[in-house]
Amino acid sequence: MLESTYIHIPMIGATIEKRIWKSGVRTWKEFLSERDNICIPDKKKSLICAGIVDSIDRLEAKDHSFFARSLPSSEHWRAYSHFSDKVACVDIETTGLAPGHDRITVVGIYDGKEARTYVKGIDLEEIVEELPKYKTLITFNGARFDLPFIKREFPEIEFDQLHIDLMYPLRRIGFSGGLKKVEQMLDISRSEDTTGLSGFDAVRLWREYERGNQRSLEILLEYNREDIVNLKTIIDMVYDKLVENKYSQC
Repeated sequence: MLESTYIHIPMIGATIEKRIWKSGVRTWKEFLSERDNICIPDKKKSLICAGIVDSIDRLEAKDHSFFARSLPSSEHWRAYSHFSDKVACVDIETTGLAPGHDRITVVGIYDGKEARTYVKGIDLEEIVEELPKYKTLITFNGARFDLPFIKREFPEIEFDQLHIDLMYPLRRIGFSGGLKKVEQMLDISRSEDTTGLSGFDAVRLWREYERGNQRSLEILLEYNREDIVNLKTIIDMVYDKLVENKYSQC
């Protein structure tokens, strides 16, 4: 999908992009070879050709930050297949919903192979070194919740990555509601210990752990691990549908 994208080029919007697709041209290389047959102004063609040459160079260099800056945040998902080798599915647990008052208790990071959980009072500060290693972050409602919470507690972290907040592209293809509801719609199951748990339960489990219940922490970490692993499962399941939906709009 990224190599069929034009809206990241300065002065090129969704209308021009859709006109290009409607002409039968999808990829950057197709545009360069078929430019004379595309019905858009010559000035726009010149801008696009220059943008394509630059984009090809940036993609070959795996310059994720270029696409993170130039793509609208709602369209970062388009780059997923090109940067999925350096992806981190991220989810946090907190003591509540107020960033100015509540604190992070757990941060989970899943790179597609290993799920790791970082815990307040044990190793939470290690995320400062860990998160910058990735080129793409995947969250659910992370733009409003997870990443601002992390940035408030760890302002030294610079989030220059591509960020795919799955909540929004999922809505476009008919999967609305919270993460657990989306999992149910996609027939993704959870373990016996975590089925039916919510964010409010995560707060309760942490409080029980603070009172000495180690088992509550184990369940909380399992709950968090399932969140991050399921994020990867979901994007892999729906990515083609997101692409089809985008093309269907032209």
